Amino acid sequence: MLLPQNASQYPAAFLSNNLVASALTYGCAEGTVDAGGSIGPIYRYALVVQDPQGNGYIGIIVTGRSIKAQADALSPLLNLLLGIGGGALLCAGLGGLFLANRALIPARLAWSNQQRFLADASHELRTPLTLLRADAEVLLRGRTHMQQEDISILEDILAETHHMTTITTNMLTLARLDSHQSHREHEVIDIAALTRRVMQRIHAFAEQRDITLEEQLTNNIHIIGDSNLLEQAILALLDNAVKYNKPNGKICVSTSIQHEAVHLKVHDTGIGVSTEHLPHLGERFYRVDKARSRQAGGTGLGLSIARSITVEHGGQLTLVSIPGQGTTATLVLPMARETPLAHKEALPTRTASRN
Repeated sequence: MLLPQNASQYPAAFLSNNLVASALTYGCAEGTVDAGGSIGPIYRYALVVQDPQGNGYIGIIVTGRSIKAQADALSPLLNLLLGIGGGALLCAGLGGLFLANRALIPARLAWSNQQRFLADASHELRTPLTLLRADAEVLLRGRTHMQQEDISILEDILAETHHMTTITTNMLTLARLDSHQSHREHEVIDIAALTRRVMQRIHAFAEQRDITLEEQLTNNIHIIGDSNLLEQAILALLDNAVKYNKPNGKICVSTSIQHEAVHLKVHDTGIGVSTEHLPHLGERFYRVDKARSRQAGGTGLGLSIARSITVEHGGQLTLVSIPGQGTTATLVLPMARETPLAHKEALPTRTASRN
C-alpha cells in the first residue's frame, strides 16, 4: 500500500490493513470503519494497481471519506422506522388476538354446550337406568317360577344396565372435570393411607380373579388435593391392573419421592400393551382389544378420568408397558411442602391373595 508522506495525520482506523488484505484477495474491497471523535465513521475503498508489464501489482490505492453527516442524518430515520415497525407489530398482535378471540367465541360456546349436554344427558340417564336395574333384580328374585330363557334375558338386561350406568357415571365425571364445575377440596392427604383404602376396595375383585395385591408404601408422604377424586384415579389404575392381568398374577403398588414430587406406581404382571397403542392410552373410549375390554367390563374411560384428575391436581400420569410382561402406571403429584420427611418409614410388604 502506497502511503503519503503525511500518513501519520490520518486516523489509525483508516490506515488499518484489514481492507488491504481483502483487496489483495478479490482485487478490490470496500468497508466502513469508525474513527471516533469528530470524524466518525469512514467509508473506505481499496483498489489493487496492477503492473502494466504483468509482473504482479504496483501497489494498493485506499481512498476514504467521512460519512458522519450521512450517518447522523439517517439515525433519526432509523429510529423512526424502528418505532413505526414496533408499533405496527404491537397493533397487529393485539388486533390478531382480538380477532382470534372473536373467532373462537362460537367454538367456545359449542364446547360449553357440548359439555353441558354430556353432563345433563348423563345425569338424566342415571335415574332410568337405576330403575331398570332395580326392576330386573326384582324379577330375578322369582327365577324359580321362570323359564331359563327368561332368566337369561333378565341377566343380560341386568349386565347391560350395569355397563351403561358405569359409562354414564364416567361421562358425567369427565364432563364436570372438563368444565371445572366439580367442587375440588384442598386438604392434606396421606398418600399411603389413601392408597391402602383403595386397595381394600379392590381386594375382593382381585381375589375373584386370583390376583395377588402387594404394597410397598412409605408413611408420612403428604400431598394437597381432593381425596375423593384422587381415590377415584387410583381406583381406575388398580381396576385396569386387575382386569387386564393374567391368572395368578400380581399387582405391586409403591410410593416414593423424587425431585420433590410423589410417585405412586401401580405395576402389574398382565398382558401388557404394544408400543403403537401406548400414545393412545388415556384417550376417551380407546381400547386396545375392544372385544377383550368389553368382556372384562371396561369402558375406555378409566384412564381418561385418572389422567384428568391428575392434571387437575397439577401432576401427570405416565404409562410404560411390555407386551406379555405387564404395565406400570405412574401417578406423579406435587408433594406438600409441610411433609415431615424426617420420620418416613417404609412398611414391610403385605400380601393379600386367595389361598
